[in-house]
Amino acid sequence: MNKLKRKRRKKTMWIIFSIIAIITVGVIIFIHQPKFGRRPKGERKERVHHSQNYRDGKFQNLSNTPQITMDDGVFKALRDFLFTETERTPDKPIPADKIDLYSLDIKEDILVWFGHSSCFVQLEGKRILIDPVFSQAASPLPFVNKPFKGTDIYSATDIPDIDYLIITHDHWDHLDYPTVKALKLRIKQVICPLGVGEHFERWNFNKENILEMDWEEKAVLSSEFELYCLPARHFSGRGLNPKQSLWASFLLKTSDFTLYIGGDGGYDTHFADIGKRFTAIDLALLENGQYNEKWKYIHMFPEQTLKAGKDLQAKRVLPVHNSKFALGQHAWDEPLQTLTKLHHDNDFILITPKIGQIVYLKDTSQQFEHWWKTVK
Repeated sequence: MNKLKRKRRKKTMWIIFSIIAIITVGVIIFIHQPKFGRRPKGERKERVHHSQNYRDGKFQNLSNTPQITMDDGVFKALRDFLFTETERTPDKPIPADKIDLYSLDIKEDILVWFGHSSCFVQLEGKRILIDPVFSQAASPLPFVNKPFKGTDIYSATDIPDIDYLIITHDHWDHLDYPTVKALKLRIKQVICPLGVGEHFERWNFNKENILEMDWEEKAVLSSEFELYCLPARHFSGRGLNPKQSLWASFLLKTSDFTLYIGGDGGYDTHFADIGKRFTAIDLALLENGQYNEKWKYIHMFPEQTLKAGKDLQAKRVLPVHNSKFALGQHAWDEPLQTLTKLHHDNDFILITPKIGQIVYLKDTSQQFEHWWKTVK
């Protein structure tokens, strides 16, 4: 009898071991797909390791920044995210305008927001694309983080040739593999934080066309453009090795216009520092959405977005990181509802274009509706 029990126990252990092995192999195969990109290696790895922002085996923020701030840890945060009931998605399609970007006069200085953090910019005769996500899921799984109805009217085929593709960090809702792959032949130069270029090289982008920048570095893109790579308070990672590439904000400066691209991140002193250094920010794209008390250091609440805009001394602020994906637990329209309620006109002009609506960069009198109030 004991011999039979030992035999059954041994068989059970082998079954369990086999299941674990199969799952492990499956995970390894899954995360080695091209869409996950690749960790920095070779010369790029050496540059990463020599960065003053890379310490103890990973990139660091300027201030101590816990990703999860709750006592119960990551698993409770995940459970709450999956099972907490809120109006995280709208009942009706998001209103949006579909315009022909190819027919725009290249001499017009404009911006078009595509929802979340994706923007198209024309400035000084150049076309700039920021954090484009046009696929049907902002995640490695096709059924997770799908866009709201009405927000998916643009695709990569709608985008004309791009002079500068700016990527603020490598998270799935900012660096979208299907989108950049589809745009590859129409992108003249990729601009990204240090380490992110490894993903593009794995995707067969020409290394000579990739500009990687560390915080506080400046690049002269042309006679019309200066670009500054500046701090943000966030993190990075597409697989099992987080913080091996940098996250950043960017400031694009011409002779008569300055655009600040905030990227993702929590509130910190870097906004005031940037505002003191660059005293004429005409428009700031600032994160407003996907916040939660459990990750309060890596995403801003609406009141912090307003404070950041004031710290920057921006003339106008466009709130992004909302209205396309439900990555936080708040109601889908809460970020814009709260932000507009708290905003004081004497701080700066707050602009709230619909997806696809043209923003005239040098027309500070342009008016925008509170379009989200119509989605009821």
